[in-house]
Amino acid sequence: MSTFLTLYGQRLSRDRWQLAIWVITIGLLALLSVTTILKTYGDEASRAEVLRLATATPAILMLRGLVRGASEGAFTFFALFAFISLLAGFMSTFLAVRHTRAEEESGRAELVSATPAGRWAPLAVTVAHGFVANVLVAAALATGLMVGGLEPSGSLVAGAAAGSVGIAFLGVGLLSAEFMSTSRGANGIASALVALAYLLRGFGDATGKVSPDGLVITAAWPSWLSPIGWGQQTFAYTGNRLWPIALPLALGAACIAAAVVLMSRRDIGASVLAGRASRADARASLRGPFSLALRLQQGAIIGWCLGGLATGLLAGALGSAVQQALNGAPSITSVLRAMIQAQGTSMTQLVISVLFEFAGVLAAACCLQAIIRLRQEETAGTAALLAAQPLSRVHLLASFLALGAASVVLVMAFAAVGAWASLIASGDTSNAVTDVWQTAADQLPAALIYLALPAAAFVLWPRWTMPLGWGTLILGVMIGIYGGMIGLDKSVRDLSPFTHTPVPSASGSDWSGGFWMLGIAAALTTIALIAMRRREIGAA
Repeated sequence: MSTFLTLYGQRLSRDRWQLAIWVITIGLLALLSVTTILKTYGDEASRAEVLRLATATPAILMLRGLVRGASEGAFTFFALFAFISLLAGFMSTFLAVRHTRAEEESGRAELVSATPAGRWAPLAVTVAHGFVANVLVAAALATGLMVGGLEPSGSLVAGAAAGSVGIAFLGVGLLSAEFMSTSRGANGIASALVALAYLLRGFGDATGKVSPDGLVITAAWPSWLSPIGWGQQTFAYTGNRLWPIALPLALGAACIAAAVVLMSRRDIGASVLAGRASRADARASLRGPFSLALRLQQGAIIGWCLGGLATGLLAGALGSAVQQALNGAPSITSVLRAMIQAQGTSMTQLVISVLFEFAGVLAAACCLQAIIRLRQEETAGTAALLAAQPLSRVHLLASFLALGAASVVLVMAFAAVGAWASLIASGDTSNAVTDVWQTAADQLPAALIYLALPAAAFVLWPRWTMPLGWGTLILGVMIGIYGGMIGLDKSVRDLSPFTHTPVPSASGSDWSGGFWMLGIAAALTTIALIAMRRREIGAA
C-alpha cells in the first residue's frame, strides 16, 4: 500500500498543474457558458428558433450535439457536452501515455520495475490516477452547471456522462501505448481516435431523424459507435438516463484489460508495432539543418495539414448548407439575416471565416511544435551534437523557424483547397469560392505569433518553452474564439491574437490588426535570433 501511495503521490506531483488547469477550465467553461446562454437565449422561443435552424442545417450538428428540446438544461447540454467530452478525451489519453509509454521511452519505467513496485504497480496507479482525474472533471462540470442555475439532477447526469467518456479514452490511451513504440506515436493514435469519436458522433447527429416540430433528433447509427455519442444518450435534463454511462465504462475496462494482456507478453520498451529500422547512413538530403528539421517534423506536419484539409471541407460544405437553409426557410433565419447585413458579406463567407479560425488554431499548433521539437532535441542531447559540427546556433534556430513558418502556410493552403473543393462540388459559383484563399491568408498573422513567442521563450527561458507555448495557445483560443460565448469582456478578449484576425467583408479584409501581429511576430523573432548568439546549447 505504501508503494501505491508513493507512486500516486509522484503522479500527482508531476500532474498537479496540468490536472488543475484541465479541471478548472472545464468547470469555468460550463459556468460561463450557462450564464451566457441563459442571458442570450432567456426565453424558450428564441432557443427553439436556434434549434430549428440547427435541425434544418445538419452540418451545424457536427459542431454541437444532439437536439433534445428547448429547455434551458437541454439547450445547454446540446451546446456544450460534445466539446467538454472532447476535452476530457484529450486529457485522459495524454495522461495515460505520459505515465506509460513515455516512461518506458525515457528508461524510468525500467528503473521503477527494479524496485519493490515491480512492473504492475505503476500501471495500476496510472489507472487509478486517470479515474480520479475524470471524477474531478465530472464534479467540475456538474458544479459549474448547477452554480450557473441548472437543476441538480440533470447536471449530475451530464457530469457523470462526461467523466465516463474520459474513462473510456483513458483505456484507449493505455492501449495505444501498448501498440506504439514512442510516446509521440501513441499520442498521435490516441488523439486521432478521440477526434474520430467526435466526428462519428457528429455524423450520427447530423443524419438522425428529426421530429415534426424540429426540436428533437434521434441519433443515427454512427453516433452509437462513439463514446461521446453514448454520453449524449443519457439525455441529461430531459431523460436523465443512467444506463448509457455503462457503455463508455465498459469500453474503458475492456481497453485496460487488453493493455494488461499485451503488457504481460512483451518486454519493457517493446511494443506490438515495432519501430522501423533506420538507415545506417543519412541521405544526402539530410545534410542541412532545415532538411533535418523537416525530417523530424514531417509526420506531425502531414497530420496537421490533413486536419486543415478536413476543416476546409467542412467549412465549404457547412457554408453552402447554411446558405441554402437561409434561402429556403426564411421564417427561422431572421437572426442569421441580421448578422449577414451587419457583416456586409454572404452567409457562406461568414461561416467559412468562422471555421477557418479553427484551421488557424491547427496552423498555430503545427508551428509551435517545431520550436518544441527543437527544445526536445536539446534536452535529449542531440542538439549539442549538431552544435559540435560547423553549424551556428543561429542557423539551427533559423531553420526550425523557417520550417514553422512554412508549415503555417501549408496547413492554411490545405484548408483553402478543402473549402474550395467542397464549394465547387456543391455547385457554388459565388465570390466565396475565390475568397477562400484570402480568408486562409487572414489567419497567418495570428498563427505566426505562436511561432515567434515560443521561439523567444526557447532562447530566453528554455524550461518554459513547452508550457508557455501550449498555455498561451490554449488561453488564446479560450478567450479569443470562445470568449464571446462565455461572456468575457472585450478588453479581455482583445488579449488573444485570434480576436485581431482580419475578417472578410464586402469591402475586403481589414488588416490593421494583422499588420500589428506581423510586426510583433517579426520583433520577437529578431530578439530570439539575436539572443541565440549568446545562448549555450543545453542551457536550462
